[in-house]
Amino acid sequence: MSQSNVIVSSHSAPSTPIWRDYYEITKPRVVALLVLTALVGMCLSVPGIIPWQVLVPSMIGIGFLSSAAAAINHIVDERIDSVMGRTHNRPLPNGRLTARSATIFAVLLAVTGFVVLYGFVNPLTAWLTLSGLVGYSFVYTMYLKRATPQNITIGGLAGAIPPLLGWTAMTNEVHPNALLLVLLIFTWTPPHFWALAIHRKDEYAKVNIPMLPVTHGIDFTKTQILLYTVLLFVVGLLPYLVGMSNWLYLIGAVVLNSVFFAYAWKLKFNADENTAMETFKFSIVHLMALFIILLLDHYFLPVTG
Repeated sequence: MSQSNVIVSSHSAPSTPIWRDYYEITKPRVVALLVLTALVGMCLSVPGIIPWQVLVPSMIGIGFLSSAAAAINHIVDERIDSVMGRTHNRPLPNGRLTARSATIFAVLLAVTGFVVLYGFVNPLTAWLTLSGLVGYSFVYTMYLKRATPQNITIGGLAGAIPPLLGWTAMTNEVHPNALLLVLLIFTWTPPHFWALAIHRKDEYAKVNIPMLPVTHGIDFTKTQILLYTVLLFVVGLLPYLVGMSNWLYLIGAVVLNSVFFAYAWKLKFNADENTAMETFKFSIVHLMALFIILLLDHYFLPVTG
């Protein structure tokens, strides 16, 4: 009788639904931020409201291909993730998903996303989005991440292109203003990620990933973060200076970039054990808020002429 109870209880023990494991390897919070920047690129490319016939397939296609890139990142980094403390419980190193099932899932996402963009948006956006997947999943994750401490600086371009994808989805052309939005994210990426790398320096060293704090030291990395926030401040002014946005964006950019600089200054000259992670967390809020302000500025204070 007791044996029977044991068997029943073991079968009825709660487990994580399998869909949550697939959902987790798509890095949904990261993809949500990428899709937001793509949406802003779409909105800024044309006056007025964007048609849902383009909006819906664009968001699906860009979201699916971005999710596929994230899943491939999980597959490639399975060994590293199994060693690092913050990632050892991810679905692949934990054994909840196999590399084969994750690969099939990633391929299905990528193919579906590409077909949707190619068939319902335009081929330019489909190929550019696919190039972003290749850049992040293969060029960055498989090579740059393990090859050079400048991995984030170089590989950051793949994560910076969503505004361009949104722009081309609407206009079928590569516009200088779209490239300016790419430059904004490209400049933001190093201080954002290096702050996290400082916090996780020992873990990266343990798995022989040459992040900047590991190869050049924490103090050097803090200096680079501070310098990049200065550069980001300058780049952040460009949308206003070239007539792409109005005074609402200018105020928002000055405030947000000043706060980011203040975090970087504290990290460099007066840091405690939490400052690096606080800087990393603010950087996420910074980018999200900056692009939302761009969106509000575009609709409430449209630039004319």
